[in-house]
Amino acid sequence: MHVAVKVVVSCAGLVASLLLQTLLALADVPVSVDVLLVAALGLAAAGFFGPDLEVRTKAARARADFRAALSAFLDLVWITLAGGAGVEVALLAAAEVGRGRAFTQLRRALDAAQLTRTTPCSTLRRLGEDLDIAELAELAASISLAGTEGAKIRTSLAAKAKALRTHLVAEAEAEAQAATERMALPVTLLFLGFLGFIAYPAVTQVLSGL
Repeated sequence: MHVAVKVVVSCAGLVASLLLQTLLALADVPVSVDVLLVAALGLAAAGFFGPDLEVRTKAARARADFRAALSAFLDLVWITLAGGAGVEVALLAAAEVGRGRAFTQLRRALDAAQLTRTTPCSTLRRLGEDLDIAELAELAASISLAGTEGAKIRTSLAAKAKALRTHLVAEAEAEAQAATERMALPVTLLFLGFLGFIAYPAVTQVLSGL
């Protein structure tokens, strides 16, 4: 499906270049064939690689949303552990409480572990590899130590949840700073254009007097 979208958008770029050539011909605007060829190839390339950039952006946003949900999941797990529940029970209970796509994926992974009689850490590690989320692999490693170091797992999960929230806040601040910098560029260009508009009559008079 994704490849089909890329092909369609690329063909649309070629069609757009042909329409542009037709409009220029009707308007009697001379344009080099080389320029039209470069424009056609540029539009086709942009149409072919544009969907990839969109998919990467959506994937990065989805991973950020998953990490935000994972921090809440970790909090729920260690709170349930503090209430005396076992590790598997705490994982299932925390996954059942939450809502959203991330919690749905966590529930499916834990249900798959029960159905296949495998450990939750293996399914969570596999989910982390599929989604390219390293924090899930770290969670799986912490859970695998629960059998020998059960007294420390609550502290470990609480620390991981706090570190994950701190990382998310830092990313949000960096993104907001980058957005602010991007907004400053159009304002600067507008200001320079306004100055040029004001100074143009004076510059014209000076140049005409020379």
